[in-house]
Amino acid sequence: MITVVGTGTGAPVPEDVLTGAELVVGGRRHLESVRLPGSVEQVVLGALAPALDTIGEYVAKDRPVVVLASGDPGFFGIVRALAERFGRETLDVRPGVSSVAAAFARAGLPWEDAVVVSAHGRDPRTAVQMCRAYPKVAVLTGPGAGPAELGAALRSYDRVLVVATALGSPQERLERVTPAEAAARDWGQAVSVVLSLDERRSLGPVRAHAGLPVPPAGWALDEGEFEHRDSMITKFEVRALALARLGPRPGDLVWDVGAGSGSVAVECARLGAAVTAVEKTPDGVERVRANAAAHGVDVQVVHGAAPTVLSDLDDPDAVFVGGGGGELPAIVTACARRARRTVVVAMAALDRVPAVRAALTGAGFGCDGVLLQSSRLAPLPGEVTRLAAANPVFLLWGVRPAARREGVAQ
Repeated sequence: MITVVGTGTGAPVPEDVLTGAELVVGGRRHLESVRLPGSVEQVVLGALAPALDTIGEYVAKDRPVVVLASGDPGFFGIVRALAERFGRETLDVRPGVSSVAAAFARAGLPWEDAVVVSAHGRDPRTAVQMCRAYPKVAVLTGPGAGPAELGAALRSYDRVLVVATALGSPQERLERVTPAEAAARDWGQAVSVVLSLDERRSLGPVRAHAGLPVPPAGWALDEGEFEHRDSMITKFEVRALALARLGPRPGDLVWDVGAGSGSVAVECARLGAAVTAVEKTPDGVERVRANAAAHGVDVQVVHGAAPTVLSDLDDPDAVFVGGGGGELPAIVTACARRARRTVVVAMAALDRVPAVRAALTGAGFGCDGVLLQSSRLAPLPGEVTRLAAANPVFLLWGVRPAARREGVAQ
């Protein structure tokens, strides 16, 4: 039997757990916090594989092992690795208070509406995009993904960072800082959790479920749900297919280039993605911001003309291009060079289709597309109905082959 004990956030290790143990494995600070007989072998956790090998030697001989871990070891902790290696039936897990729960408790905040993401040993992009998309996020930090790195990535976002340092130890600290302040400091290696808070917004407990916010009901919303100018908006039939091809999801970054009203940007944000909308007209910028606020999402709006302003943006997972005029092929080329997964382009002009297709295939994308022609029901006098045809729209999409998605943007 392997007894796994959560500690390090204030709860002592019960003495009876250590009685009879022949091997105790844990971080250095965990081992230093308990009294062990001299006959007990100790392994300081560093690289995981050698520790698992040593545990395996004891398990094979039915010799009792105790593993000390931080907080709740089943929550982004060592329980997964132990269960995969030795089987769930060998584990006696005794959880403590998770570092996330402790951080929110120290901050005096409820967290049933929080999103939790780990950047420890994982690509930090996901944690960054979650902090951009959601109003309350707890990030379990790791080397290269601490408060300084998160702060640098969130400089242009209205966030407060609560940095919980050395939770459960005498050196414990809790500090509220701006992203810029976090980016400017050296935080060392003792950080456990960073809370990213958008204090203007709240999901509320109704929208929270199983660690991730529940997506709002409905998508491809009616044009009447958005402020727009003279019907200059991506129609819901086109938007439905565009969203299906973009596939926005939590952890993604999506660009909406030539955003106009921002309907695509807002819908991607409602589905959990972090979104940057690029719009060159001042009144368009204000419309995008107003529509994002009306739907309770945070869309970063960049005022400027593509492709020039794209060079200052973080690399996206997916891009929607809904404007561009004569610059459209150049814009699509610039987007395709940066997109990790897909680029979707909507256009009304037949003449631009070959150039856009060439831009996508030239960037290594597989390209496909459709001509969308729809007719909506419209009333006529006498309680009869006709079909009102909408203008046809070409929708092209390029998908990067999976084997070439990592590290495509340099």
